[in-house]
Amino acid sequence: MCGIIGFTGQREATPILLEGLKRLEYRGYDSAGLVTNFDSVLHVRKKAGRIAELVQVVTDRPAPGNCGISHTRWATHGGATDRNAHPHLCATGDFALVHNGVIENYLALKQQLQAEGVSFRSDTDSEVLVHLISQCYDGDLLAAVRESLRVVKGTYGVAVMCRQEPGTIIGARFGSPLVLGIGPDGTYLASDANALAGYAEEVVYLQDRQIAHLTTTDLTIRDADFLTVSAVTHDITHVLCDGDTDKGDFPHHMLKEIYEQPESIANALRGRLDDTDATAHFGGLNLSAQQLRQVERVIMTGCGTSYHAGLVGEYLFEELARLPVEVEYASEFRYRNPPIERNTVILGITQSGETADTLAAMRESKRMGHTTLAICNVVGSTIAREADGGVYLRAGPEIGVASTKAFTSQVVTLTMLALYWGRLRHLSLPQGERIIRQLRSLPELVRRTLDCHDRVRTIAERYADAQNCLYLGRQYLFPGALEGALKLKEISYLHAEGYPAAEMKHGPIALVDSETPSVFLVPRGQTFEKVLSNMQEIKARGGPVIAVCSENDDEVELLADEVIPVPDAPEYLQPIITAIPLQLLAYEIALLRGCDVDKPRNLAKSVTVE
Repeated sequence: MCGIIGFTGQREATPILLEGLKRLEYRGYDSAGLVTNFDSVLHVRKKAGRIAELVQVVTDRPAPGNCGISHTRWATHGGATDRNAHPHLCATGDFALVHNGVIENYLALKQQLQAEGVSFRSDTDSEVLVHLISQCYDGDLLAAVRESLRVVKGTYGVAVMCRQEPGTIIGARFGSPLVLGIGPDGTYLASDANALAGYAEEVVYLQDRQIAHLTTTDLTIRDADFLTVSAVTHDITHVLCDGDTDKGDFPHHMLKEIYEQPESIANALRGRLDDTDATAHFGGLNLSAQQLRQVERVIMTGCGTSYHAGLVGEYLFEELARLPVEVEYASEFRYRNPPIERNTVILGITQSGETADTLAAMRESKRMGHTTLAICNVVGSTIAREADGGVYLRAGPEIGVASTKAFTSQVVTLTMLALYWGRLRHLSLPQGERIIRQLRSLPELVRRTLDCHDRVRTIAERYADAQNCLYLGRQYLFPGALEGALKLKEISYLHAEGYPAAEMKHGPIALVDSETPSVFLVPRGQTFEKVLSNMQEIKARGGPVIAVCSENDDEVELLADEVIPVPDAPEYLQPIITAIPLQLLAYEIALLRGCDVDKPRNLAKSVTVE
């Protein structure tokens, strides 16, 4: 969600800015723009739409200069138009700004500025800040930015340039990530370290309420309270490119990432299964076995797909570790005041490690004195750095906005955590050994499951024109139904709802008709016969049934209109196995409906606003 990249140094800035924006496309955006400083003139180029359209604008009207900042915008205040695209200029054209986040008190500030005669050119909250900086400027851009941010409420990751200070970029963050880069040709600023791969040799992760001063040869970070300008010590690390982001032979990133799941699951498992003690082990939990034994409750929190992974985790922890678990939407958890016992661990689940709602929930939990752990995919992300401990997914870059391999890696990681905690509590050695054997077989089971693609494609052709779809499952597969429905909504824009199969008769069955397919997750398990009864109820009302079931299941094949067979697996692993055909079904229906699979409308990969 919203990308920033800036550069000042010994090379032309525009090619670096455009390449950086292309690397950030996966985050989701609706407009793009850049500004460079050349001959004491700020050259602004911006355009609603894709980066390719901005490239055409820059080709027609080049933006020269060795210093510049750029941005991809995901609309919050004001529509996706040229005038609302970043960068924003002050009235005199002396200052330019790009901004991620939300300025919550922008309306009061805007009214104040308008009363002083300032004219606004956009509908955004961000433009307020560039006018404030212009008013505060007295020959020192760093001081002007610092003073302006003191009156701002909300979240921000900003980069600012000034016509009078060529070669200088000021960056600041609060709640929205910024990374600084140091390279042989200059200094860099970005919202994501991957944008700097190949350019910067070392990176610095800016902390909340810090401010950075970049010149062509150096960068300085100032302290967090903005009340002084004393330089602070900062940790410099080597930049890590998070793997290959090319589609290879696949037409879309999403399809590539679906097919990468045998490998991403194997990576999540690698080196973490301990045959000697029949358990799992992790290097980053930062809690001793004695401390973990004292935990009496776990609260899992996340958003979207990560929330669904947490729901699977609830079943896993309760069955394998006998630990009470609650799963909370991060966006709601922060604003509640629930009674939380002393020996409670808060476990945040996130792909990006920058999800604003999850970060806020974890910070509030830490403020209250609770231990926080994180399951995260992005090394060096804010949540990964701020949690007391955690586990990396090792899923590799996930470029498609709709999460696929991150979801299955999250569930695998939660399974290993449940095994580890279970072995500390009551789980026997033979039980641990059985779980390890089953986990080791998982990559091959997923590889076999991918063989269903042709059948899924045929089913998609029959139901691509539906207007509604129900997803139904029980126990471990209820969260799988929620996730399958979310995938279909995200990329095909087809309305879908997930429910526990037994709850269907308590309301949702009113939606059933001959045009509304119901997707049942019905591999063999303890509630198999109950789910068959629920399928009968749909069939009795003329509803088409698509069943994801165990291979060679004659009972299901006789009842369902369409069958997608998957390999047999223990019930606690079925959410992973059944996720594959649901991801493929959403993908194929989205293609048939002419949707942009990798960049669905209105969505962003990393949601950095509340």
